[in-house]
Amino acid sequence: MVNQESKGLLVVYTGNGKGKTTAALGMVVRAVGYDWRVCIIQFVKGSWKYGELKGIKRLAPNVELHTVGEGFVGIVDDKKEFNQHQAAAKEGIEMARKIISGGEFPLVILDELSVALKLGLICDEDVVSLLDACPKSNHLVVTGRDAPSWLIERADLVTEMTEVKHPFQAGILAQKGIDW
Repeated sequence: MVNQESKGLLVVYTGNGKGKTTAALGMVVRAVGYDWRVCIIQFVKGSWKYGELKGIKRLAPNVELHTVGEGFVGIVDDKKEFNQHQAAAKEGIEMARKIISGGEFPLVILDELSVALKLGLICDEDVVSLLDACPKSNHLVVTGRDAPSWLIERADLVTEMTEVKHPFQAGILAQKGIDW
């Protein structure tokens, strides 16, 4: 049996259902309850204003949030060049590397990192080297649809959110405070 405090975990929340970021934020709340410092780095998200941004500010000074994405890629209101999205994601990887190696944050959330991988904003090697450089006592959480099989294999905990029913199917639009 491994000492609970000596082994950092790699947690992956993936799947087509809602709740991946929300599950990660639940871990943030739990960690803050133990007075941990937590860093959240959001890939892809960027152009919209989410309620979670305001809520996370209330967890300061324990929680830092960095939105490194340039917004959704190729959908909705995206008018940016693909290379702008790539550059932002690569900067996010370098930021994550510095934050993780700095040792200040026992929990780091890499929100929508799987999506950045799937879209080709970053490559597998970028993430593998980031994971390899992570101190053994740090906990990392990766969220996003379509987590690659190698990441699922490497993770200690993987939860796949499966959509069973969604209000949009009944014509109900996203709700403030619930969906954004």
